[in-house]
Amino acid sequence: MAIFKALQEMESQVVHHRRSLHQIPEPGFEEYATSEYICKTLDELNITYEKNIGKTGIVACIKGQGSQKTLAFRADMDALSLDEQNDIDFKSKRPGFMHGCGHDGHMTMLLVFAEYLMNNLQDLKVDVVLIFQPAEEGPGGAEVMLEAGIVDRYNIDEFYGIHLHPEFDQGTLAISAGPVMAMTGEFDIDVLSASGHGAMPHTANDATQIGCQMISQFQTIISRNTNPTQAGVLTVGKLYAGERRNIIADHMRLEGTIRAFDETTFYLIQKRMADICKGLETSFSCEIRLDQRTMYPPVINHKSSVDLFKAANQTMTVVDFPPQMISEDFSYFLKARPGAFVFLGTRNPDMDFVYPLHNSKFNFDEGALLFGIQSYINLLNHLGSDFK
Repeated sequence: MAIFKALQEMESQVVHHRRSLHQIPEPGFEEYATSEYICKTLDELNITYEKNIGKTGIVACIKGQGSQKTLAFRADMDALSLDEQNDIDFKSKRPGFMHGCGHDGHMTMLLVFAEYLMNNLQDLKVDVVLIFQPAEEGPGGAEVMLEAGIVDRYNIDEFYGIHLHPEFDQGTLAISAGPVMAMTGEFDIDVLSASGHGAMPHTANDATQIGCQMISQFQTIISRNTNPTQAGVLTVGKLYAGERRNIIADHMRLEGTIRAFDETTFYLIQKRMADICKGLETSFSCEIRLDQRTMYPPVINHKSSVDLFKAANQTMTVVDFPPQMISEDFSYFLKARPGAFVFLGTRNPDMDFVYPLHNSKFNFDEGALLFGIQSYINLLNHLGSDFK
């Protein structure tokens, strides 16, 4: 796994940026301090950029020599609503928020990648667009940035993104063509019926009975309605009802999520849920309110971009990216243009960096980020640049 000497010598910048950004976590569309930090760094590097795209988003552009192709590289900026449990010098300074999904590392990779390019500008033969995107964790900043017209304004040909992942060993790159992350949606359901005394059930209309039948019928959607070769998930993760043990509930609330790699499967699940709710309304003479929210599309890597990335990174450890039911709004970029989304391994048991994403103890060795930056450099070299 060859890391260029010039990039190895930039590890102190990697550590500095990551630890600085880690201390200032901010929620989606409120990444004001984060945006200010990125803009200050880009100013110091003399890189042209636009800011305030989608409130806090930033797009920077570095022109290559005689370029006929433009690659865009994306990093997400927002943090999670978590109280950090790591005992480290650079711990989050904002109670209740933490970079527990590696976004501080993603931004760091782009900033150091940008510095490397500016130090070797004469060798760059491709136009490079750097996208610092707000609100990946929700409600979603990728679509907002696309609606701002960045694809046409910067003539972007392909999109690439890297996400840290502790399931892969440190420095390993994981990538596959086709669907790799799921389309996602949420639902809330309210069952409204008639209350009564627990000893006189014939005088009431039990909302919990209706809700339990609903959950049972929902499970038949995946087993009997969807194509068994197309994976899907329907999870009721939260439900509550009732006031006392001897009162029949007149209200039951169900909340959950839907996931699928295929849009047809996703919308079929939503339709069947609506059908089941309508049928239960008729069967039990009750009212059922169904609120379904479609969120991010599936992340579908383009084969041409995956092949290009693999060919460029033969000196690195590259493994297949097994499809996962988690979601990512990088999917919007891949619907707009070809490209690929890559996982970068951070697992390091010797340093106790084994905690999963979205965990209050998630942490990683900054040295892992060098492998991600190197993979981007290799990609540019494969397209005609001459970095060493």
